[in-house]
Amino acid sequence: MKLKNAIEWFWLIVKYTLVGLSIALVIRGFLFIPVPVEGNSMQNTLTQGDFVLMEKFTDIERFDVIVFQMADGTTYIKRVIGMPGDTVSYRGDQLFINDQLIEEPFLSENLAHDEERIPYTNDFEFEELMGVKKLGKGSYFVLGDNRRMSKDSRSFGAISEENILGKARIVYYPFKRIHLV
Repeated sequence: MKLKNAIEWFWLIVKYTLVGLSIALVIRGFLFIPVPVEGNSMQNTLTQGDFVLMEKFTDIERFDVIVFQMADGTTYIKRVIGMPGDTVSYRGDQLFINDQLIEEPFLSENLAHDEERIPYTNDFEFEELMGVKKLGKGSYFVLGDNRRMSKDSRSFGAISEENILGKARIVYYPFKRIHLV
């Protein structure tokens, strides 16, 4: 009798373990995908060595931090500044979207510790930089939060919606840096 109960208990544990692993694989593969942060272009929001969970089932909004892949296979993590139909410019270290001044509260920590005498974000006019008057359908303009050290839309152009892998949602490692993005 004891042997029969032990065998039943063993198979119950095996079944629960298999179901749990299956659920974990689905969540990891389709809902929340781990992504390592490489480089310092998103400093202080994200730092080299952080691991973020990315999700790909919600719509992209302005100032979301997204993960995307370029045609050469390189993966980047940047902040969405310009949405389809927008024109983006910087004048005097201030962001203008469709000629309206827009605040960037996520840069406040970076700016507070900035001791340089040069602009944090160099001035540019959208049409001169991009060669078009506004972003096309399904195109996004992205910048890193560490503006002086970021390779972003100022150098490689707009990001196509098809290249976006998802949105960074939470830093889960290292444990001392756990926070929502």
